[in-house]
Amino acid sequence: MSFSELGLSPKVLAAVEASGYTAPTPIQAAAIPHVLARRDVLGIAQTGTGKTASFTLPMLTRLESGRARARMPRTLILEPTRELAAQVEENFTRYGQNHKLNMALLIGGVSFGDQDAKLTRGVDVLIATPGRLLDHFERGRLLLTGIEILVIDEADRMLDMGFIPDIERICKLIPPARQTLFFSATMPPEIQRLTEQFLRDPERIEVARPNTSSANITQLLVRASDDASEKRDALRRALRSQENFKNAIVFCNRKRDIGVVHKSLEKHGFNVAALHGDMDQRARMAALDRFKTGDVELLVASDVAARGLDIPDVSHVVNYDVPIHAEDYVHRIGRTGRAGKNGVSLTLVAPSDGKNLGAIEQLTGSKIAWQGDALEEDEMAAAGGRRGRARSGRRSEQPAKAERPAKAAKPAVREEKPSEARPKSRRPDKVAEQAAPKSRDTAPAAPYARNGEPAPREANEGRVVGLGDHVPAFLLKPVRLKRA
Repeated sequence: MSFSELGLSPKVLAAVEASGYTAPTPIQAAAIPHVLARRDVLGIAQTGTGKTASFTLPMLTRLESGRARARMPRTLILEPTRELAAQVEENFTRYGQNHKLNMALLIGGVSFGDQDAKLTRGVDVLIATPGRLLDHFERGRLLLTGIEILVIDEADRMLDMGFIPDIERICKLIPPARQTLFFSATMPPEIQRLTEQFLRDPERIEVARPNTSSANITQLLVRASDDASEKRDALRRALRSQENFKNAIVFCNRKRDIGVVHKSLEKHGFNVAALHGDMDQRARMAALDRFKTGDVELLVASDVAARGLDIPDVSHVVNYDVPIHAEDYVHRIGRTGRAGKNGVSLTLVAPSDGKNLGAIEQLTGSKIAWQGDALEEDEMAAAGGRRGRARSGRRSEQPAKAERPAKAAKPAVREEKPSEARPKSRRPDKVAEQAAPKSRDTAPAAPYARNGEPAPREANEGRVVGLGDHVPAFLLKPVRLKRA
């Protein structure tokens, strides 16, 4: 099958041919006709199979008729990360070279002024992250009532990583007669149920079993240690031992580890850059551009680089940490072996990673081969047990109730006579009033001196109780009662 059989316009076909593509991928061949037919689509395919072109190409064909209006975009594409949003903009620029369409990219880290100027001129394609999109809407700079097509890319990530309230709010602001497209590499059952409220009778397109990786990727496990220093040594040995090595993305679970691994590799002569979510947008894009152009051969990154980024010719992916969530493994290794090319993924496995490794193999449905010496299952099980005991170590180190030493007996309190007792409060008169029963017949408590000691007996002589002999004049006035 060729692109010309999918119903795309001549302008789009010319741009595709100029980009060097001749035949559509399975997800493109299955999704493009349904998008052109204005059907809702739920597309599930392996990462690196061309999902982005599955909605950009038919959208360009649809947008050839009509024009944009100020502050009312015609189509909206939501992305989970800034990098992925910028990449989708590049795809529209490449495939829309024969179209006179206006685009706007609404992401954080960029001034509002430039984005407002584009929205004022009117945009056909609006690509945004949910947070920045709502910021513009709340400022009154954007209207969503003209949206014809809504695309939620990386749907599982958008719904599963805290974007649910934002997505629900955005969908309520868009006309219900819209066309909605969901695309993702993984779609867990609990996330799939959430798509039912956004899609109307969708066409489900599943070109490969979910949560599987490309057959072009050689997956290997590398023995490592739980000790951080020894683990970095294992990383360097693994990188130096690879054949046909061109470049690699090294994934870490924690941002603090990214800095440590980056400095270690740089110290040992590797050309390396870092990328994570706490970096400002300019630094993130600069690091990504340096890796794409080949200025650096290693990119130490968090999972912000694991979703949807299309970086050509990545020969290796290295998991410095085994992903905590098994789905992230599929996305990480999908950065290599793209567009029919071969790739290699290496995962450093320490004894304490046995549980996470088992979840990955269960998700993908296959055992991953070891490169070199393998970790024994009993060794990983023992490390997992030690880890579990370490988590509860603080409690277990404390003696049980029966074994705890008995508390020392409190010294007996010497009974004091009323005249010797000292009040605890700084205002002993209040304490005395509260302790004493409230009775008219009860004599008032004796006054106290400043140091808390009972006042001398002489101080009580001539003490006035209540109002004494003086009665205020307002109490002596006669009261007139109203007649019933």
